[in-house]
Amino acid sequence: MKAIGSFGDWWWNLPSLRRRRNNDDHRGRRRGGPPREPLSSSSSESIGQSSGWPVEFPFRQAVTAACLTFTGDTIAQVRDRIVDRRRGRSADSKELIPDMLLNHDWLRALRMASYGFLLYGPGSDAWYQFLDRCMPKQTFVNLSAKVILNQIVLVPCVIVMVFAWNYLWSGKLSELSSKYQNDAIPTLLYGVRFWTPVSVVNFGMIPLHARVTFMSTCSIFWNFYLSNTMNK
Repeated sequence: MKAIGSFGDWWWNLPSLRRRRNNDDHRGRRRGGPPREPLSSSSSESIGQSSGWPVEFPFRQAVTAACLTFTGDTIAQVRDRIVDRRRGRSADSKELIPDMLLNHDWLRALRMASYGFLLYGPGSDAWYQFLDRCMPKQTFVNLSAKVILNQIVLVPCVIVMVFAWNYLWSGKLSELSSKYQNDAIPTLLYGVRFWTPVSVVNFGMIPLHARVTFMSTCSIFWNFYLSNTMNK
């Protein structure tokens, strides 16, 4: 808006246009109408703000995260069904693909997708933007700080949120504390081993607008592990 305002000042100061503007104002006074006042920058900004949301929702990142969390859970379910059939634990004699379609836990997959859309996608996008605002320069110190902060802030938050989200919508909140006690620390340690090299590539080579997509793509394997952990 400042750029538009400065362009308006330049336009106003042009001699030929200023004379034409003054003539129009005089004609308006002769006709009895009040002269028109140009919109100020503050009024135009308020109009722009009133027509949109105060905080922009990262829809593309949210949809990407939802699709990839759905994919990760689907892969986990398919893998479990294949293992069960090989071990003879599945009494179903149907073909594999019809068996997967009929017995697939779609609610479980949709829970993971809703977590990706509402929590992981927007949250991780805000987190990466915050880190880039605090440490904009691509130095070794900044890269190391981002990787360390990612492991001690984002990964624990993701584990806490994904466990709580799934147990909330499964109606098993009473079992959540025992789930944290049994699986939170092993999951956190696995997450640190998995996400440390991924974070180095993410912060060192991937541009800001593509980081959620890159991390969500890598998180297919992470979601595969989480889905197995949550459904033991």
